[in-house]
Amino acid sequence: MTTTATTAAATFQYSHTVGFLAYQGRGFIHPVDLALGDGGVMYVLNRGGPETTARLNHKRVCVCTVDEGYIGEWGHGGIDDGQFWWPSGIARGADGRLYVTDEALQRVNVFDADGNFLRYWGQAGDAPGQLNRPAAIAVAPDGTLLVSDALNHRVQRFTADGEYRHGWGQFGKQSGQFDTPWGLACNAAGHVLVADWRNDRVQAFSSDGRFIGQWGTSGDGKGQLNRPAAVAVDDEGYIYVADWGNERVQIFGPDGATAAILHGDATISTWAADYFAANPDEADARSRSDLFPAVNPRRDHYRETSAGVESRFWGPTSVKVDDAGRIYVVDSCRHRVQIYRKHR
Repeated sequence: MTTTATTAAATFQYSHTVGFLAYQGRGFIHPVDLALGDGGVMYVLNRGGPETTARLNHKRVCVCTVDEGYIGEWGHGGIDDGQFWWPSGIARGADGRLYVTDEALQRVNVFDADGNFLRYWGQAGDAPGQLNRPAAIAVAPDGTLLVSDALNHRVQRFTADGEYRHGWGQFGKQSGQFDTPWGLACNAAGHVLVADWRNDRVQAFSSDGRFIGQWGTSGDGKGQLNRPAAVAVDDEGYIYVADWGNERVQIFGPDGATAAILHGDATISTWAADYFAANPDEADARSRSDLFPAVNPRRDHYRETSAGVESRFWGPTSVKVDDAGRIYVVDSCRHRVQIYRKHR
């Protein structure tokens, strides 16, 4: 069951799936974001939850590779230095340091390339440099960090050491205003793309916060968005949006038109296959399940369709792209990452 979406310039085709449900070790539990490292390394941020003592060790970063190699994990739930409560976004700097936002603790944790805690910065408030539910974090070409300050309805820029540089935005629906901004991305020119969650659009800004343009209107049709959670951009100007409320990823071409819509095509991952080989009773139960039930798109809500059809996205919370033309979709409610490829 594979879907290929085509434009005149490029095609976007499913490749494979990484991950499956695991509370610790080789697997994910409610992943919400990922950062890309060198050589196909992925740092997958697991929100885990709910926040109970027994489940705090589920909140972690799983380090693996795009070809399903498992490297290790680090991090733990809690409120002490270097711990997570509501981890939301992760980014990797050019020096290998990793930055993790925490919505509940109103801070950004900083780790070295091996996951050792270095420091954190941030405090609750609405003054310049303060935070209220920091969501996504992105590294700009000049090495500064951009944070979507969701409930302050703005984007803020910091140095890698957490020193406030500048910010922009306020609550509203006009161009350049926000209602709970979430996902962030930067292109090579330093332009900033923001997934404006409750306004159901993506907005673009210059590096100094000047409004450039926007994509999307509210709805579930072509070119429309419903609570976009994340945005990415490649070196050719294709824009990838995790259209969370519509359970899909929508791709806009350089001309602004919808180039493709991806709904999910997951196959079983190597990790999952190994698990079922070691647990034949569960493998047998799976083999007797209807993983692709018939759906009626005129009757069944898209969210119920996604929940019922195993291959489809269910809660896509993040999308990233790399220089090799791979597209990484964090499929949160199914505890996996679906990989696509852009082809010429």
